[in-house]
Amino acid sequence: MARPVTLFTGQWADLPLETLAAKAAGFGYNGLELACWGDHFDVSQAVSNPNYVGEKRSLLDRHDLSVFAISNHLVGQAVCDRVDERHKAILPPHVWGDGHPDGVNFRAAEELKNTARAAQKLGVSVVNGFTGSAIWPLLYSFPPVPESMLEAGFKQFAERWHPILDVFAECGVRFALEVHPTEIAFDIYSAKRTLDAIGHREEFGFNFDPSHLLWQGVDPVEFLREFPNRIYHVHIKDAIVTLNGRSGILGSHVNFGDPRRGWDFRSPGRGGVNFEEIIRALNQLNYQGPLSVEWEDCGMEREHGAREAAEFVKRLDFAPSNVAFDAAFDSA
Repeated sequence: MARPVTLFTGQWADLPLETLAAKAAGFGYNGLELACWGDHFDVSQAVSNPNYVGEKRSLLDRHDLSVFAISNHLVGQAVCDRVDERHKAILPPHVWGDGHPDGVNFRAAEELKNTARAAQKLGVSVVNGFTGSAIWPLLYSFPPVPESMLEAGFKQFAERWHPILDVFAECGVRFALEVHPTEIAFDIYSAKRTLDAIGHREEFGFNFDPSHLLWQGVDPVEFLREFPNRIYHVHIKDAIVTLNGRSGILGSHVNFGDPRRGWDFRSPGRGGVNFEEIIRALNQLNYQGPLSVEWEDCGMEREHGAREAAEFVKRLDFAPSNVAFDAAFDSA
C-alpha cells in the first residue's frame, strides 16, 4: 500500500484552513500536516477549548483529508535561540510577551509542552519542529571557538528539552526535529551529538528533509542510513545548487528567489535531490509514515507546483519487493 501523501500547510498560512483544505483535496493530497500558526491549528485553543479539536477534525473529514502530524517550527526556534527582534515576527504574542529573551525562551518551552498535549488530543503521534540553537552563530570558528562553548550549547539544549520531552513521553507523542541550519542539529555529525546530549531518548527523532542536507553537500540517503530508527516523519522538498563561480554556498546575504544565490529551493523533482534513492532507503528502513510535501519554489506559481508535487510523489512512491528476483532458481 502506498504511503499517504500530505501537504505541509506552513507555506499556505495566509489562507484559511477551510480554503486550503478544499484546494489540497483538489490537488490530490491524502491529508495535511497542520502548521501551528495562521488559523490552521492553534495550540492554546486545542488545549483549552473542548470543541476545537473536533471542529478541526470535522473540517478535514469534509474534504476527505487525514492528519498524521502537526508542526510547530516557529515556537520551537525560540526554545534555544539567542532571542532578538527577529523572533517577534514569527512568535504568537503570548509567547513573545515583553520580548525579554529569558522569558521568551521559557514561554516557548511551555508552548512546546502544550503542543504535545494538543497533538494527543488531535490523535496524532508526531510533532515536527525546530529546536533553535545558542551555538549556531559559532559555526565559523573565528574568533576561535573553544570546545567548552560548544559543550555548553549542547548542555543548554539538553537542559531545556528534557522537561519538554517528559511531557511528550506522558502524551505518547514524539518530537521530530527538522535537521536544518540554525538548529542544534544540521548535518549527520551534529545530529549524532544531539542524540548523545539527550541520552538518545525515544521521544526525540528527526523529520527528514533532504533539501537542507543537499545544499550543504550531505548525502540525504546517508542520513537515513545513519539514523534508521529515528526517522519519525518525512518531508518531500527539493533544492538545487547553482554555484557559478560568483556566489557561495552561504547565500551571499541574497534572499531566496534571487538568481545570484548559490542555492535555492525547487518544486519536488525539479532540483538536485535523488528521490528515487530516498524511497528505496525508506523502504529498507520500513518507514510507513506520510510523505509530506513542503512546497517552496520562488520561481513557480504555488498552486501549479503543489498539484504537480502531489502527482510527482504518487508516481515516485513504491512498495519494496516481497520476493527475491532470483527466487525461482532456489533449489531449497
